[in-house]
Amino acid sequence: MPIDLASLARPEHTAVLLQECQQGVIGTESVLPELARSAQKGLIPAVVRLTSAARAAGIRVVHCLAVPREDGFGRHRNAPLFLATHRSRNRLVEGAPGVDVANGIEVGPDDLVLTRMQGLTPFAYSELDPILRNERIETIVACGVSLNVAIPALTFEAVTAGYSVIIPRDAVAGVPAAYGEAVLDNTLRAVATLTRTDDLISVWSR
Repeated sequence: MPIDLASLARPEHTAVLLQECQQGVIGTESVLPELARSAQKGLIPAVVRLTSAARAAGIRVVHCLAVPREDGFGRHRNAPLFLATHRSRNRLVEGAPGVDVANGIEVGPDDLVLTRMQGLTPFAYSELDPILRNERIETIVACGVSLNVAIPALTFEAVTAGYSVIIPRDAVAGVPAAYGEAVLDNTLRAVATLTRTDDLISVWSR
């Protein structure tokens, strides 16, 4: 049965989430240079256009940022990803340029910025879920990185929590690029509605 994108993404019950679109992940301070290069080719321009259209339609934009403590207290140490980012010379820590929103992506006056000290997604480690529920949000537009880890994790958690998830293919990134496309086509398609930035902009501009 075809998905009615206009109904699913109605502004009154939709929020746009930007997962780790920050300097230390996809910007010039990135601890993951290959991912940053991939994101800068297409993700950042798509996110800029998408968030502009969302704000114009009255849709809340939420920046979900990873901001570990500088001393590492309380951080996860149970996965190679956490250890690698902690050892990087461009450490993603509180007070460093890497935790800022990535250059080129605007933080609008009504945007929400949520930070977390640890974990892979904002659902378990920030106030995201109760905030969305309090505002009667039912649909999440998931953007950002990465298709390797955090976007699938966020999508699964959101769907399990009862939200519908839309993923604009050009506003997410993974490495290598072919792997990211495979994750979208073979995994995320089963639990989320896949679309493109232009399709959402068209819906919100009506």
